[in-house]
Amino acid sequence: MKGCTVFFGTSPAIISSASVGGKMEGDGPMSACFDKINEDPFFSCETFEQGESKLLKETVLKALEKGSLATGSIDVMFGGDLLDQCVGTTYGVRELDIPFLGIYGACSTVTEGVLLASLFIDGGYAKRALAVTSSHFCAAERQYRFPLNYGGQRTPTSQYTATAAGALVVSAERLPPYVRAATVGRIVDMGVKDAANMGAAMAPAAYTSIKQFFEDTELKPEMFDAIVTGDLGKVGSRVLCELFSRDGIDLTTLHRDCGTMLYSFEEQDVHAGGSGAGCAASMLCGYFIPRLRSGEFRNILFAATGALLNPTVSAQGESIPAISHAVWISSDPGTAPDIRFSRKER
Repeated sequence: MKGCTVFFGTSPAIISSASVGGKMEGDGPMSACFDKINEDPFFSCETFEQGESKLLKETVLKALEKGSLATGSIDVMFGGDLLDQCVGTTYGVRELDIPFLGIYGACSTVTEGVLLASLFIDGGYAKRALAVTSSHFCAAERQYRFPLNYGGQRTPTSQYTATAAGALVVSAERLPPYVRAATVGRIVDMGVKDAANMGAAMAPAAYTSIKQFFEDTELKPEMFDAIVTGDLGKVGSRVLCELFSRDGIDLTTLHRDCGTMLYSFEEQDVHAGGSGAGCAASMLCGYFIPRLRSGEFRNILFAATGALLNPTVSAQGESIPAISHAVWISSDPGTAPDIRFSRKER
């Protein structure tokens, strides 16, 4: 480990991935990236929360099916969502009988899951590990803002929570793409208090982790086909590029944001873009991983971002702390580092 970055000597492989979305995602420009689109926001259940659990379970099973894997072949599962106590995940996977570790990083949960799954594989603690993340527009609106029938008006900086999930299986097998390194993020809080402007709150966290990755690895941004953020949307993406421009780095040609990719700004009412834990997860599993596997992309740095708030602390006037973890995913396994790095003195 150098600084905050873990180098994976065995380059764990992502051997299967799947993404499932809702109607808005199916109507957007990325609809072809989803393995399944559900038109019914209830997913044939009685509540939106039950629907999210079914969404997540469907995604896990689809990832296993695409990899010709049985549930018993998974040694450990990492999963999380946006609902209180991550019940979307726990109720979704409770019948699968897979050893489970619940995780939470808000909308950065997918990169936390990939990081932890890769650590288990690289350390020899598991042969196969699964990471899954979801979000649901209607369930999130009820928890974080108002019931849908309240009819509250969203501000121009607000973002639309994706009804989507992504699941992937990490293994010691040699099959591209590979997880080469990961940077553990720090909590960054720049004092933003507007819960309808999470892009601005999360952008400094993405900047901190991406910058840390390049400092630790001594790699250059131009080595990557894309530097991807999770759901900064229009506002946060602009802030991120401005922060890097102060360092003399032009990120505009390399930067891709899942929140600006998922929907059509011209045809869909999403204001500043997409958000939610399922936004980055579905784009990673449905768009980027297949392109890394095919060789269309050789290297991406994927840095999902999360706003670590809840309605209670927002009502108390607290600011919004944010986190971003970054993972380097490559079509090339590379070679193990010649040196074992130690943590920097601070």
